[in-house]
Amino acid sequence: MKEPSIVLAGGGTAGHVSPLLAIARALQDRHPEALIVAVGTESGMETRLVPAAGYRLETIERVPMPRRPGRALLRLPFRFVQAVKHAGDIIERAAADVVVGVGGYVCTPVYIAARLRGVPVVIHEANARAGLANKVGARIAARVAAAFEGTGLPRAEVVGMPMRAEIAGLDREAERRSARIGLGLDPEARTLVVTGGSSGAVSMNRAVADAVAAITRRVPGAQVLHITGRDKQILDDEGRLVTAPGYVQVEYVDGMERAYAAADLMVCRSGAGTVCELAAVGLPSVLVPLPIGNGEQRHNGQPLVNAGGAVMVENSEFTAEYFETTVLPLLDDAERLEAMGRRAAAYGKRDAAEAMARIVEQVIGAPAAGRGGDGGPSDEASDDEGTGRK
Repeated sequence: MKEPSIVLAGGGTAGHVSPLLAIARALQDRHPEALIVAVGTESGMETRLVPAAGYRLETIERVPMPRRPGRALLRLPFRFVQAVKHAGDIIERAAADVVVGVGGYVCTPVYIAARLRGVPVVIHEANARAGLANKVGARIAARVAAAFEGTGLPRAEVVGMPMRAEIAGLDREAERRSARIGLGLDPEARTLVVTGGSSGAVSMNRAVADAVAAITRRVPGAQVLHITGRDKQILDDEGRLVTAPGYVQVEYVDGMERAYAAADLMVCRSGAGTVCELAAVGLPSVLVPLPIGNGEQRHNGQPLVNAGGAVMVENSEFTAEYFETTVLPLLDDAERLEAMGRRAAAYGKRDAAEAMARIVEQVIGAPAAGRGGDGGPSDEASDDEGTGRK
């Protein structure tokens, strides 16, 4: 049987691009000669991340629904039809056997184009509340998968969040010492990592900065790695980087698996990918949902809280006082952290990318290369970035 041709659709944010690339890597691990083409828009993170991972990227026009009546709304039908046509051209050039979508503006035209050509669609929904594109796509999809229970999508199978092999396969205990040394930390000190995400979080940063003097007073021998986000460093009144015993700030960390390995406790936002990664690696956390949209970050994090692997605090309540009176005492409670880590790991799923690859194989009837079509789990994806056949 010929190796499959797979079109992957999704983009805009890392929350869409990261699972897309994880699925691509798992598919290529099982089908080294497969043709893998990603479809995104020219304005999303996929324009940088997909080519950097070695995959071919095709783009179509971004067609969001206008927020108010006007000329843009009148032009919407024409723009959407053009996007569907463009998506169809990509599917035909690839001679696609299947379309796999992970959500985002780009997906709806691709789903419809696939349906018009009789190409089966497989969907993965990353958030606890499904987005519009996947709500539309789920009605025509051959299979629907989700990272969380309760998305509302019909026939959804909960597989977890596809994630990079470096995270899915992380052994925190084995990597802890080298990760701390590599991040400029004391390898023996109890460690809290704080991050507001790739773009940082000004309110979280300020709360931590206002409490730095309490770190070693509250938890002697502890240390905090504060990942502030690019251009969001914490400065003192004279414009210098804030420093204090047990406090280290950096703008970003290259490879979050290093931060996960270094940490005994994480304080962070509750984006879908972050929540699933924390659970997969068994890392206790304090979740501070970003108060945007329909409250999706709260919904993403609540199952991990319910499982006992995390605690949650509203953004408005994450203050220096909360950091000093709640977060630091938790860091000092080794027994509770150990229990939270076990519960997080029990809730987490590490094999979502491989599960998605198996679903795709089942839809198109393609046995994994060298596995005799057994449909069983693949070997762990290679740490090398996959390369789509050009």
